[in-house]
Amino acid sequence: MCDDIAPMSVAETIQRKIRERLSPSILEVKDESHLHAGHAGAREGGQSHFRLLVVAEQFEGLTPVARQRLINDILREELAGPIHALAMKTQTPAEANQ
Repeated sequence: MCDDIAPMSVAETIQRKIRERLSPSILEVKDESHLHAGHAGAREGGQSHFRLLVVAEQFEGLTPVARQRLINDILREELAGPIHALAMKTQTPAEANQ
Protein backbone atom coordinates (compact mmCIF):
# COMPACT_ATOMS: atom_id res chain seq x y z
CA MET A 1 0.00 0.00 0.00
CA CYS A 2 1.31 3.44 -0.95
CA ASP A 3 1.26 6.26 1.60
CA ASP A 4 2.39 8.85 -0.96
CA ILE A 5 -1.09 9.46 -2.40
CA ALA A 6 -1.87 13.17 -2.17
CA PRO A 7 -5.25 14.10 -0.73
CA MET A 8 -7.82 15.28 -3.24
CA SER A 9 -8.00 19.06 -3.61
CA VAL A 10 -11.28 20.80 -2.80
CA ALA A 11 -11.77 21.55 -6.52
CA GLU A 12 -11.26 17.86 -7.37
CA THR A 13 -13.75 16.87 -4.67
CA ILE A 14 -16.30 19.33 -6.06
CA GLN A 15 -15.83 17.93 -9.56
CA ARG A 16 -16.10 14.32 -8.42
CA LYS A 17 -19.25 14.83 -6.38
CA ILE A 18 -21.09 16.85 -9.03
CA ARG A 19 -20.10 14.42 -11.80
CA GLU A 20 -21.30 11.44 -9.74
CA ARG A 21 -24.69 12.99 -8.92
CA LEU A 22 -25.53 15.00 -12.04
CA SER A 23 -23.40 13.68 -14.94
CA PRO A 24 -23.19 17.22 -16.32
CA SER A 25 -22.45 17.86 -19.98
CA ILE A 26 -20.34 20.85 -18.89
CA LEU A 27 -18.65 21.34 -15.53
CA GLU A 28 -16.21 24.15 -14.83
CA VAL A 29 -14.77 24.63 -11.36
CA LYS A 30 -12.64 27.73 -10.86
CA ASP A 31 -10.74 28.34 -7.65
CA GLU A 32 -10.92 32.11 -7.12
CA SER A 33 -9.37 32.04 -3.67
CA HIS A 34 -6.41 34.12 -4.80
CA LEU A 35 -8.82 37.01 -5.42
CA HIS A 36 -9.82 36.96 -1.74
CA ALA A 37 -6.42 36.68 -0.06
CA GLY A 38 -6.46 38.58 3.21
CA HIS A 39 -10.27 38.74 3.36
CA ALA A 40 -12.45 37.04 5.97
CA GLY A 41 -12.84 33.36 5.21
CA ALA A 42 -9.71 33.19 3.06
CA ARG A 43 -7.61 30.23 4.13
CA GLU A 44 -3.87 29.81 3.94
CA GLY A 45 -3.22 27.98 0.68
CA GLY A 46 -6.55 28.96 -0.88
CA GLN A 47 -9.21 26.39 -1.82
CA SER A 48 -11.96 28.40 -0.14
CA HIS A 49 -13.65 30.51 -2.87
CA PHE A 50 -15.06 28.84 -5.98
CA ARG A 51 -17.09 29.66 -9.09
CA LEU A 52 -19.01 26.90 -10.88
CA LEU A 53 -20.62 26.46 -14.27
CA VAL A 54 -22.82 23.36 -14.33
CA VAL A 55 -24.88 22.32 -17.36
CA ALA A 56 -27.01 19.28 -16.63
CA GLU A 57 -30.26 17.73 -17.85
CA GLN A 58 -31.30 17.23 -14.21
CA PHE A 59 -31.91 20.99 -13.97
CA GLU A 60 -34.81 20.74 -16.42
CA GLY A 61 -37.98 21.98 -14.73
CA LEU A 62 -36.15 23.30 -11.66
CA THR A 63 -36.11 26.96 -10.67
CA PRO A 64 -32.71 28.67 -10.32
CA VAL A 65 -33.07 28.50 -6.53
CA ALA A 66 -33.87 24.75 -6.64
CA ARG A 67 -30.82 24.17 -8.84
CA GLN A 68 -28.58 25.98 -6.37
CA ARG A 69 -30.09 24.06 -3.47
CA LEU A 70 -29.32 20.82 -5.31
CA ILE A 71 -25.67 21.82 -5.74
CA ASN A 72 -25.51 22.97 -2.11
CA ASP A 73 -26.89 19.60 -1.01
CA ILE A 74 -24.29 17.73 -3.09
CA LEU A 75 -21.51 19.85 -1.55
CA ARG A 76 -22.95 19.97 1.98
CA GLU A 77 -19.76 18.68 3.66
CA GLU A 78 -17.50 21.07 1.77
CA LEU A 79 -19.77 24.05 2.47
CA ALA A 80 -19.60 23.19 6.18
CA GLY A 81 -15.81 23.05 5.99
CA PRO A 82 -13.31 24.35 3.48
CA ILE A 83 -15.62 26.29 1.13
CA HIS A 84 -16.23 29.84 2.32
CA ALA A 85 -17.86 31.18 -0.87
CA LEU A 86 -19.49 29.42 -3.82
CA ALA A 87 -20.82 31.27 -6.86
CA MET A 88 -22.59 29.21 -9.50
CA LYS A 89 -24.28 29.35 -12.86
CA THR A 90 -26.61 26.42 -13.48
CA GLN A 91 -28.17 25.68 -16.85
CA THR A 92 -29.94 22.97 -18.79
CA PRO A 93 -28.27 21.94 -22.08
CA ALA A 94 -31.00 23.83 -24.00
CA GLU A 95 -30.27 27.01 -22.01
CA ALA A 96 -26.54 26.65 -22.59
CA ASN A 97 -27.09 26.34 -26.36
CA GLN A 98 -29.04 29.60 -26.61
